[in-house]
Amino acid sequence: MNKSSYALITGATKGIGRAISDLLMEQGQSVIGISRNPDPSFKGQLFLADLSNSSSRNQVFKEITASFPIDRLVNNIGFNQIQGLPDITSQYYQKIIDLNLTVTLELTQAVLPSMLALGHGRIVNIASRSMLGRKNSSVYAAAKAGLVGFTKSWAIELAPSSITVNCVAPGPIETEMFNRNNPIGSPARKSMLDAIPMNRLGDPREVASAAIYFLSKSASFTTGQTIFICGGASISQHHF
Repeated sequence: MNKSSYALITGATKGIGRAISDLLMEQGQSVIGISRNPDPSFKGQLFLADLSNSSSRNQVFKEITASFPIDRLVNNIGFNQIQGLPDITSQYYQKIIDLNLTVTLELTQAVLPSMLALGHGRIVNIASRSMLGRKNSSVYAAAKAGLVGFTKSWAIELAPSSITVNCVAPGPIETEMFNRNNPIGSPARKSMLDAIPMNRLGDPREVASAAIYFLSKSASFTTGQTIFICGGASISQHHF
């Protein structure tokens, strides 16, 4: 948007977050990433923090917002633990809620003063097709559905300030984490592919392209929207 301002992305060194960061930087935009681990290949400015730790994340949020004018935010970080209903533990329930919802809330609150001062802003929340229902992932599905609730409510609140809030909901995307959790030839991977009308996994850059639109000047009259990037999985009669 403005070359003197910055885009801030959580989970910026891998998967979808990395693809969004790279596309923005290819356009000549300034990017700040937050990651748990260092990555020398990341070309933007990278801050390290364990976002599951409240004091760690609040410290890095303050450090970034005190030093950089932020007018674009991508709340990309997330976490899931596969658990059937009888097996859901309070430990993993809280971790899923924290990393998908609490971090999003706290970081958005942290950057909001910068956007208000600049007179404009773009917020993109990364949800998931799983919010429509996913076996053995009910807490994750609820958390991602909660992101849509955040998106719509914040869009209404922030529209008078020229700050848009939108949501991208990916279907199964071939990232390192996806391949680790769903190895080639595994039943889980086959089940997901069978539920995708396009019969293939998505590429992180396909998700990033949708996020880039929501972050752009061209999206100035688009707010409160959720777009599924899922190869048709969100309208399929099959479930995984």
